[in-house]
Amino acid sequence: MSGRISTGVAVLDKLLDGGYESDTVTTVYGPSGSGKTNVCMLVAVSVARSGKRVIYIDTEGGFSVDRLRQIAPDDYDKIIGNITFLVPTSFDEQKKSFDKLPSAIDDSVGLVVVDTIAMLYRLEMGKSDRVYSVNKDLGLQISYLNEITRKKNIAVLITNQVYSNFEDNTVKMVGGDILKYGSKCLIALDTFREGIRSATVKKHRSIPESRSILFKIINSGLEEVDSP
Repeated sequence: MSGRISTGVAVLDKLLDGGYESDTVTTVYGPSGSGKTNVCMLVAVSVARSGKRVIYIDTEGGFSVDRLRQIAPDDYDKIIGNITFLVPTSFDEQKKSFDKLPSAIDDSVGLVVVDTIAMLYRLEMGKSDRVYSVNKDLGLQISYLNEITRKKNIAVLITNQVYSNFEDNTVKMVGGDILKYGSKCLIALDTFREGIRSATVKKHRSIPESRSILFKIINSGLEEVDSP
């Protein structure tokens, strides 16, 4: 049965009619500096604060303890105690992290975060001639996440990088269709102007595509900005 969990911040809850769906994989993607890790940390804080455990796979080393203290100065110790970190530094280690997920998932878990899903995949593709094998492994990882969220009703949030396709002058997600079709909800982040970012729904089961909001990053989280 589909439900929602709060994103941890009012502006994104507004965009998503209450939050992330708990039986789907949500992918947030965008360029560097668009706010992806902040989005991950905010929902992790919200879930951990509720008493549920968060499994946080950090492939970029982007999780900041100092930033967590800014977001949750009063209950930092409780929150950090409810987050289990996996920090792979290669695509092979990322595969091993996903192999650990089935045994780590139980009724105490309320959220799985992967920030980011395709960075180590991208590096592996750049140095490997095993394109089919690497793509197969990434596809299996997405399948694991979909199985967790559908069978356990646990929200899954992943982030992804983008690249410019010079052939048609578009911006695309790394991993292509593997990630596009593996997520029921896609949210694109971008820089709007200095200090202001945008979040746009690109795919959702019940929310119109192209719905968007503007926000800025503040000490306590994110704050909505009125459209110009």
